[in-house]
Amino acid sequence: MIVLMLSACASVPRFTSRDERYKHESAKEKIESTDSEVAENLEDYKNVDVIESVTGIASFYADKYHGRITYNGEVYDMNGISAAHPTYQMGTVIRVTNLSYDKNLIMRINDRMPHREDRIIDLSLGAAKELGMVQAGLVEVKVEVLKWGTGKE
Repeated sequence: MIVLMLSACASVPRFTSRDERYKHESAKEKIESTDSEVAENLEDYKNVDVIESVTGIASFYADKYHGRITYNGEVYDMNGISAAHPTYQMGTVIRVTNLSYDKNLIMRINDRMPHREDRIIDLSLGAAKELGMVQAGLVEVKVEVLKWGTGKE
């Protein structure tokens, strides 16, 4: 009985069904094939006009969700650069600025977060590191929409 309990605690992929695993593998292949294209495209948004700007508190999420499927079907990489928002369409391109350090980063919305009145956005650990907010955990940010996404609402 103890052996079964120990083996149940082993690190395994978080799949709930065969179909979920298939979606995971397909999403991963899609991301790997377009990563450099997406990164290059995000650089194009440095000088575009801001569509919408909101200021509020940002948080970040990491290992609890690492490797899981995001709302738009990608595999969440906690060390990557991405964000979760309660209402923006998937694929929306945003610039997030840490107002304490005046550091900013351009990224895409690829996940949903629970609606919390005290937070406006959740960032990946990789994005939080780039913005210098890991130690603080919660920071005041400005979120600027540079292009509305066309993915799931």
